[in-house]
Amino acid sequence: MIQIYVSPSGDDSAPGTEDRPFATLERARAAAREAGGKAVVHLGGGVHVLNRPFELGEADSGTVYQAAGHGTSGQEEAVISGGREIAGWRVRDGVWLADVGGLDIRQLYVNGRRASRAAVPGLPGTVTATETGYVTDSPEPLTWQNVEFVHRGVYPWTEARLQVARIAREGDSTVITMAQPGFGWAYELYRSVYEGHTSIGPGLPTSVENDPSFLREPGTFVLDRSRPGRHVLMYLPLPGEEPGSARVVAPVLETLVRVAGARDVAFRGLVFAEATWTRPGRPEGFVHYHGSGFYEGGPVERAELGEGAYVMYPLSSVTIPACVEFVDAGGAEVEGCRFTRLGATGLGVSGGEGVTVSGCEFDTLSGGGVTMNGTRGGVIEDNRVRGIGLEFSGSPGIAVTGTRGCVVAHNEVTDVPHCGIVAGPGEGTRILRNLTAGTMQVLADGGGVYLSGPQGDSAETGAVVRGNVIKDTRTPYNFGLYTDYGASWVLVEENVVMRADNTAVLHVGPPLENVTYRGNFWDADPIGHDDPPSGVTYEENVTIADEDALAAATREIRGRAGVRRS
Repeated sequence: MIQIYVSPSGDDSAPGTEDRPFATLERARAAAREAGGKAVVHLGGGVHVLNRPFELGEADSGTVYQAAGHGTSGQEEAVISGGREIAGWRVRDGVWLADVGGLDIRQLYVNGRRASRAAVPGLPGTVTATETGYVTDSPEPLTWQNVEFVHRGVYPWTEARLQVARIAREGDSTVITMAQPGFGWAYELYRSVYEGHTSIGPGLPTSVENDPSFLREPGTFVLDRSRPGRHVLMYLPLPGEEPGSARVVAPVLETLVRVAGARDVAFRGLVFAEATWTRPGRPEGFVHYHGSGFYEGGPVERAELGEGAYVMYPLSSVTIPACVEFVDAGGAEVEGCRFTRLGATGLGVSGGEGVTVSGCEFDTLSGGGVTMNGTRGGVIEDNRVRGIGLEFSGSPGIAVTGTRGCVVAHNEVTDVPHCGIVAGPGEGTRILRNLTAGTMQVLADGGGVYLSGPQGDSAETGAVVRGNVIKDTRTPYNFGLYTDYGASWVLVEENVVMRADNTAVLHVGPPLENVTYRGNFWDADPIGHDDPPSGVTYEENVTIADEDALAAATREIRGRAGVRRS
């Protein structure tokens, strides 16, 4: 294989050698294609800024992209970025301002730190919800422009984001008209009856984001879009930050890298950073339902919860996109990479077969860490996922659905707002020896490990959940290890669950079928353990309430769970 070198300080008219590297990934790709794809592209240290998504196809099969010095003590930090550095700041009343043209900015990074969008809790005054928005007796919202309403916990597992179309004074009231079709979709989807309480629509917002008047907390920003095409970025600095020395980056691209139809492509030791997803800021909003899925209209149905209780759910949903995508790829490898400062999901794999994601880090992401949809024989192993779901709180750390023979093993998922590892309907999924800790920190009704729907059609094709350690599943109404919503053909054995609101639950709707809980260890009995439903086999499980005794009894299982240290 030929060796090709590229550096941010290189020259595309150079030969692409180690001492005279190319400047751009596009030029390196062209050289690799000339070699028939049998090439290793070495990315030198620094920031490789993309002006458009970097796309690889069938012609790029067999090419390896890796950090210079990969696998050695001299490995360089090569960052593939879709961001734009913001300059030309002026200061007014302590606030930094920069003209950014038509740029739509939902995330901002200052010296590598993610700055939050400025927000206030809820709506002021006495507020009434209507079919088209809200009415309040407070005049305060009349000054707001381009704000976004956040609706956390419409259902315990959802967090929607909806846009405002117009705010006007009518008599003594302030009338807030929400943008369509997003608000209409939310009004259609979010309908439930539970414990005698009827809910219609998204309810009152739990917070409101992105108005200059909200800039009260240092380290926050807003984007003033009151003049189309002449947007102004506003940032309230932290103590000690100076506009002349701070590196402020706004993500611009929505897709950094897209691999479609290629075989045996590999990425090793690279950093993928500074990409965004602007769709939630459009009139459609973000009508979240569950996990990485959101609703874009269409039929909804009613899920009966018993005794007159029900929730509505969509018959189909759309998945939050990934900033790095593999579509119908075969034999691809993503090894030792970091996905950070991204405005959607970090890595998404759809279709294809034999894709391996190993030894990677996922952090500081608006969405989830890694998703696999419809993939055969995929492997997700020895990865660390933490600090994700920063904008879309329902996002799981790792999620697989519609896959066949997928293995999720030896990963560590920590400090996430909802589920750690999720398996939707599929066949032959193996969830083995993972560690989840500090899950369910924001939303409820999920778990450290969560499965739903059919997982096969026999014991041979079903899912196996074995040797996982699930600790500190936070917020009320969660289940550390959760087989839910008609899960079938699942073997759950030799797992450890501790410090959860509930360790597990055996009675769910639709009911579990052909699910076996065997040889697990917990610090409290699962709900329904003393009267398992007909579809559940519950045997040889051990409950040890004392934490020290539980730790001693499970030392071997705990020692084998999580990322394997070399």
